[in-house]
Amino acid sequence: MESYALLFAATLNAGTVLALAALGLLVNEKAGVVNLGAEGIMLCAALAGFVTVVHTGIDLLGFAAGMGAGALLAAIFGLLVIWLNTNQYATGLALSLFGAGFSAFAGIRYVQEKLPERPRFSIPVLGDIPLVGPALFRQHPMVYVAIALVLFLIWFLYRSRAGLVLRSVGESPESAHSLGYPVRRIRLAAVVAGGALCGLAGAYLAVIYTPLWVEGMVAGRGWIALALTTFATWRPARVLLGAYLFGGVTMLQFHLQGSGV
Repeated sequence: MESYALLFAATLNAGTVLALAALGLLVNEKAGVVNLGAEGIMLCAALAGFVTVVHTGIDLLGFAAGMGAGALLAAIFGLLVIWLNTNQYATGLALSLFGAGFSAFAGIRYVQEKLPERPRFSIPVLGDIPLVGPALFRQHPMVYVAIALVLFLIWFLYRSRAGLVLRSVGESPESAHSLGYPVRRIRLAAVVAGGALCGLAGAYLAVIYTPLWVEGMVAGRGWIALALTTFATWRPARVLLGAYLFGGVTMLQFHLQGSGV
């Protein structure tokens, strides 16, 4: 039973990377922008977060650096797509290729670097409950941040005026413009926010989940996150469940190999 508790804990950990990135892409798509550059954004953000923690030893600064890198790349993507009217799909693919190449080039000297010992977290009392404690209450705080973010997005998108405006910009930009809303600026803000979340996912991957830096370490998670938004029919709660499903499948293969299957 203990091995299953550890498997469930690993599922939550692996799913958090996908959930953060997919939620960022969900925000983009609610504003009517499809960003195929998530893979490149996550790679650059992973490198930025890893390098920051190597030199400072502070995880929060690493997360901030990853979010900053993701927001910057997403802003460039947004300016090209929203203001210069370049093709969304071609621009996104170019961003993915750029992120893969740039991160590989800039991260060569950090391949052998090691991070300080990772802290272990446990919620007092709850973390000591047999089976349930190791599975649910000994996770990194970012796991709980991802869950809280889902709840916030559910409220924001379906219960707040700003969320209604964002969805209207994505579904009917002409109507939103006729009502006086700055469609381009709203879309750019959504793209930057989504890029920051993809950056946070990349930083979490390099700083906490692995923790190391190697070329191409995102390994297709950006594309999986993109597919998750459609798989989840653009609903935040389903995105989280889908992320845990993919995370569970990933961890299950290692669990089965360790069991001799």
